[in-house]
Amino acid sequence: MPAEAKPSAKTAQPKTAQPTTKAERSAADAGRSATGAEKPAARSAHAALRTVQPDSPPLTERQEARRRRILHASAQLASRGGFDAVQMREVAESSQVALGTLYRYFPSKIHLLVATMQDQLAHMHGTLRKKPPAGDTAAERVAATLMRAFRALQREPHLADAMVRALTFADRSVSPEVDQVSRQTTMIILDAMGLDDPTPDQLSAVRVIGHTWHSALITWLSGRASIAQVKIDIETVCRLIDLTEPGGKST
Repeated sequence: MPAEAKPSAKTAQPKTAQPTTKAERSAADAGRSATGAEKPAARSAHAALRTVQPDSPPLTERQEARRRRILHASAQLASRGGFDAVQMREVAESSQVALGTLYRYFPSKIHLLVATMQDQLAHMHGTLRKKPPAGDTAAERVAATLMRAFRALQREPHLADAMVRALTFADRSVSPEVDQVSRQTTMIILDAMGLDDPTPDQLSAVRVIGHTWHSALITWLSGRASIAQVKIDIETVCRLIDLTEPGGKST
């Protein structure tokens, strides 16, 4: 696939919202750890973080609307033809923005698709909050939540494949966007657990669960695992939550 020309322009990125609740700060902490950022071993799970990416001016209402159009166009193209169908020129045309403007928002196709994944997860999170998962234990609720998210991606296999491939190809330049995906996944899991102030052990379990969910998605997309096997893997890893509860029992 021929490389697309990339205008030299400063990236226009939205300012990352400051983590406010303990759960949000914990999710940011877990996201940084998942992407390799260092943190002291003795640091508390709910230590406040300034932000998960460098501060930048907040977008205006018009800029935010433009960014939404770009992400929508990216998702639509990926849904129809997968990773290869997302060409920056076509995204620009579909979202009715100039190509140079698109590159100011997203420096590369990888940046765009990883941001698209974060956007899709945020949408799923909103849906899950409106209809929380059923389950007597935290482990059951998390497993049910992740399977619902998995099935949502299953309905759009081309889009799922494009986003996962981009996440896999992402290098250090895409770390802020990858961090946002990790943070969003962590927030989804913490909400299902019903935790506002997780312990370091619980955050460790959440990270392993998130990694397993991502790995299960990759193996399913590559045809190396069935939905039934994915469900078994997710339910198995969610049992880690039991080990982090007082007395070794989930609530």
